[in-house]
Order: sequence, then structure tokens, then C-alpha cells
Amino acid sequence: MLVCGASFAGLAVARELASARIGGRPARVLVLDRYDVGEKQTSACAAPTAWLEALELEPSVRQTFSELVIHTPLDTARYRLPFSFSTFDYPQLCSLLDDQNDAQFETATVQGRRPGANGSGSITISTDRGDVSAPLVVDALGWRRVLDVDGYQPPDAPLSRGLEVHPPGNGRDLEIWIERSIVPAGYGWSFPADDEMRVGVGSFDPRFHVKEPTVDLAERLRRDAVRYQGNWIPHKLRPATGDGIFFAGDSAGHCLPLTAEGIRTAFYFGIACGREIRGVLEGRASRDSALRRYGAFSARHEWKFRSMLLGQRIVPRVPPPLLAAAIRAIGNERLVRWSFNHYLNIAHPSFAQAVETPARRPLAELSEAA
Repeated sequence: MLVCGASFAGLAVARELASARIGGRPARVLVLDRYDVGEKQTSACAAPTAWLEALELEPSVRQTFSELVIHTPLDTARYRLPFSFSTFDYPQLCSLLDDQNDAQFETATVQGRRPGANGSGSITISTDRGDVSAPLVVDALGWRRVLDVDGYQPPDAPLSRGLEVHPPGNGRDLEIWIERSIVPAGYGWSFPADDEMRVGVGSFDPRFHVKEPTVDLAERLRRDAVRYQGNWIPHKLRPATGDGIFFAGDSAGHCLPLTAEGIRTAFYFGIACGREIRGVLEGRASRDSALRRYGAFSARHEWKFRSMLLGQRIVPRVPPPLLAAAIRAIGNERLVRWSFNHYLNIAHPSFAQAVETPARRPLAELSEAA
């Protein structure tokens, strides 16, 4: 069993395979990544606190927020949330998650898939350290979708562009800016993480460069523009399986449009993927049936992703006075609770605590229960 990628989705898959056995013997699981576990942070690293608790990752939490502050050119709204978000330390979280599996880890750059399969039905992957073969392969390598021959490249792809800086400092509020003077289609953010600030700008238009707006926002907040990190962010769901390979996280487009939240969805779909693969390893399902079930599970969420994508397309077109009024209106406690709980239900943390494996209980039921 081979997991390519050792960030949120890949580690979630490996976690679900802990102690899996084949004929009474431990299953062999190999995780590959070009970086050591936790070495390469590529996001603002904030997630619903309940997800971090469900995965026993609380020691990585830097700061927790029960409110969200949204700025527009005309107004500022403060939402009291029905659940909290937490910023966390990326290396520590990855280390904690990695401790929950018994997989072997190796640093290697995955370069692609060799055509065809060998006589045993194994899939061969090429890396900078040579080829490796396995009958079960997961691509959790990010938006490049390395193991798909039909991968795509920006800017001609459904990708958003994000950049942030990490100056020292502290703050009290989780803040969002929806201002076209900062970015025509997108938003800015400031996420405190104990003794560090994470200030950035994301653009839904991949052709819009975000370095200057990021520096401008940092200067407005009197923060130093230091320690840059950026990434492309998928905003369209893609098939979660293809040609015998499982895709999870950004490689399957498992990042929510509009909010660009991809951490909890990487956990969620990574767990679902790992449960299906565990059923294959333990002889309760075939690879083909696991591929069908996992692919169908991901596809059943498409309408939710499309709804978020519709919002992503509409919000930049709303006149600022109307947008400010709408944000104020949504600030009503009942509306906040209703809308944010529906949002959390797209990938609910209770899914991480489900006892039964998908091979015994349909994934659709587990998703609906969440």
C-alpha cells in the first residue's frame, strides 16, 4: 500500500490504516513525500477546533477563536460562531498525526506513474529514488494531481492564488477583509497564532498577483511582510478516483470554494479513503469496489461544492453597499448559527469518530450521520 503525500490528506489516510492486517500479518504501508513530515507548511493552518479534538491534535493548537470579524469598505461585522476555530502549529500537528499510524515514511519526489500495471495488478510509481510498486496507491500530493496523466496547470485551471506572511506578533481576532481595493475577487485575512501573525490575500482569479496586496495589508496592520508562503488552491471538485488510483485532498479538489478551507475536508476525505482501503487490505472488499465506493462518496458532495462555487462567483459582483448590508444581516445570531452549522456539516468532525468501517456500513450513511 502506497500513500503519496504526507500532509493533511495523506496522513489521514495512513491513520486509518494503522494496525491493518493481511492474513494475520501487519499490512505494509509506505508514505512518500519530497519533504520530511511537517517540513513544508502551505496554508494559514486554521481549522474547526472540534476537528482537531476529534483527531487528538489539541497539543498543536496555538490560539482558539469563538468569533469571526468581517471587514468591508463600509462596515465591520462581528459574528459569534456556533463552534470555534483554532490556528495550529503545522509541524507539530503533522507529527502528532503521523504518530497515529504505523506506516514507513521515506523522502522521495514522486514524478509520475509508469504506464500500465505489472502481472500482479500493481501500479508502478516513478520517483527520484527509483520506482516503487503497490496494488493500492493514493495521490495526496496536492493540486498538481501528479499521478493523473490529465493534470492541469495554472493559470488555465480552476485554481485560486494565495499568499501570506508570518510576522511575529499577536492578536485577539480572527479577521477577514472583503474589499475590492485589496483584491477584486477574493479576500484578505489575519489569523493570530500565539506569538505569530498569519496575514495574507487570496484571489479567486489565478491571473491576479497577490504579493503587492499582501504587503499592503500587512502594512495597514503594521505588521512586517516577512516569511512568505504561498500556494495554488483548487476551487473545483475533481474525480476522486481514476485508472486504479485514489485521490484525496487538493489532488481531488477537496478544498471548499469561496472560503478556500481545505484542511478539514482533507481530513474528512482522507479518512473516507483510508477506510475503504482498509477494507481491501483486510479482505472485506476488492480494490475495484473500494474505488467505486470512494469515488461515489466524494461525488455525492459535488452539489455542496457547486453551491460554494456559485457563492464564490456571486460575491465579487455584489455592490459594496449591498454586500455590507448582507453581511450585517447574516450577523443575526440565529442566521449565523444556521449558516455556519450547515457549513460545518459539509465535512463534520463526527465523521472522524465513526466506529464502523465503510466496508460494513455505507459511506453515504456515515456522511448523512455527520
